Amino acid sequence: MEAFEALIAMLLENDGYWVKINYKVNLTKEEKRKIGRPSSPRWDIDIIAYKGESNELRLVECKSYLDSAGVRYSAFDRSDSRRAERYKLFNDSTLRRVVTHRVVSQLVATGSCRRSPKVVLCLAAGKIKSEEDHTRLRKHFSRRHWLLLDQNWIIERLRAVSQSGYQNEVAAIVAKLLERASKAA
Repeated sequence: MEAFEALIAMLLENDGYWVKINYKVNLTKEEKRKIGRPSSPRWDIDIIAYKGESNELRLVECKSYLDSAGVRYSAFDRSDSRRAERYKLFNDSTLRRVVTHRVVSQLVATGSCRRSPKVVLCLAAGKIKSEEDHTRLRKHFSRRHWLLLDQNWIIERLRAVSQSGYQNEVAAIVAKLLERASKAA
């Protein structure tokens, strides 16, 4: 389990979702043909998060990119095909439809979620390249009813965690230490 995925999972749990990290999607042979990947292994989603109260299912792709240039809008507007490959579910509508259908079918079959959940595609991004990329990504995601779980979302939730009761999670303890240190300064 990667640290960034664990952080995002913990923040989603604090928002009332149950989460599974590295969720395996068992596509049928026919589904693999539909997506043009007949020999593809099982599909993997970084995080799935479900909230029973609202029957909302989030499919979350995690990209920390903290020590790189960051997420670029060009990976989503098809102007940079190499980077677009990193975001297949966002950029391939057939793949997205097939994988989403299979995830929902699997979860309903196991009793893990109710029928017909509202499915929301999310990108958790630790760093976005520039303010222009950030603005364009927010607009792009909003038009498609997707969620951008950006640095602001992460910081806002970490602050909430730092003000909550005791939690034995590394991120919660670090958030409390940093919040208290900033108040003492």
